[in-house]
Amino acid sequence: MLLLDYQNVLIQSILTERFSGAPPQSIDQVVSDFDGVTFHISTPQSKSQILISLSIKCYKELVKYGAEQVLQREYGSYITNPEPGYDFSILVNLDNLPQSQEERSELVQHIALLKRNVMAAPFEKAFDEFGQLAEEASKYTSESAPQGMKEGGEVMSVHYRDEEAIYIKASHDRVTVIFSTIFRDETDRIFGKVFLQEFVDARRRAIQNAPQVLFRSDAPLELQGMKGVGKTGEKGEVGYITFVLFPRHLTPQRRAENISHIQTFRDYFHYHIKASKAYIHSRMRRRTADFLQVLNRARPENEEKERKTASGRTFRVQG
Repeated sequence: MLLLDYQNVLIQSILTERFSGAPPQSIDQVVSDFDGVTFHISTPQSKSQILISLSIKCYKELVKYGAEQVLQREYGSYITNPEPGYDFSILVNLDNLPQSQEERSELVQHIALLKRNVMAAPFEKAFDEFGQLAEEASKYTSESAPQGMKEGGEVMSVHYRDEEAIYIKASHDRVTVIFSTIFRDETDRIFGKVFLQEFVDARRRAIQNAPQVLFRSDAPLELQGMKGVGKTGEKGEVGYITFVLFPRHLTPQRRAENISHIQTFRDYFHYHIKASKAYIHSRMRRRTADFLQVLNRARPENEEKERKTASGRTFRVQG
């Protein structure tokens, strides 16, 4: 199966060309990404200064969960005032780029990961909460642990699409990530169940270290009672996909990679549903074409029929 890139490939391509030492040129390009995210790459002041701006539906929620601190850590001196109509902007001066080509390539990759980095804020917060809760829980037995510790932290919700959201909850022994997703027709739901069953079976057969994956049509216990959580939406049936990340997935060495992987799950999931439907349709069209070819070969080119008159004489008629 295809694994989607974490970075925006078009931004990466544009900046790689600009950072290669080519003569400065004017840029004014709007780039669309998954989940309704929009980038604007432009040179509003001079050809040697490139402004990269990001617009994302859930930015205010991400700020509540620490997005500004993450962006400050990742982009530091490149941050500038947001462009009107966008949520976040960075400004790169072509005259002050790193000297080595390797450092320039790393900067390009870093900027192309802008969406990934801003979406990482609630995951990083949940992972930090897990560490704190796990440390506190180690001081108690399972019977003497306070009730609040058993329940875990708050449920963080990120409404990154219309009628779809990511819910993240930290506990002392796990981090639970729940995707709500819209299935526009029953066929999508069936394909979705098949794919998710493969996730479950793969974990049972060979990849025991993989996160636990659950699928249900009603809201999980962690979300029951939350505002806006229901079975149906205006565009179709809602399904809930739960990932349970255990301590082995939350180590400092694996945090960044796991955040990148789980962010792309929704796009990966629906992309392969659509790709499977397209593949089946192409096979059906191919099979129909084969059947028509067989039928055409079975039809005589000059079909002759024998007929009789009332007197018993016969004659041939070409149809």
